Amino acid sequence: MYLVVIAWLYVTLMMAIAEATSPMGSVLGALITFVFYGLLPLSILIYILGTPGRRRRLRVRQQAEQQAWEQARAKAQEASGGIAPDAGGEAPAAAQPGGVAPVREER
Repeated sequence: MYLVVIAWLYVTLMMAIAEATSPMGSVLGALITFVFYGLLPLSILIYILGTPGRRRRLRVRQQAEQQAWEQARAKAQEASGGIAPDAGGEAPAAAQPGGVAPVREER
């Protein structure tokens, strides 16, 4: 693909040089020729043809992030003894058995 891009830029550069050196041409016309026949169409073409590669890189990056998240979660579970938080079936703020009962102040 890059060979086609380089060849097309070469052709449009030669067209622009031919227009700039022509007795009827101008440097402004050569610049417009190079931009509108060379740079603009090629930038659109490269963007369109590069879309599958961008999607593939995005998918690979998302999968890597997902795997890293799963590995971090597995390490956290191993560190907590293999039991996930709140997996004991009790409310997290349950009273401990044998604790001291609260005492109210009488008025």
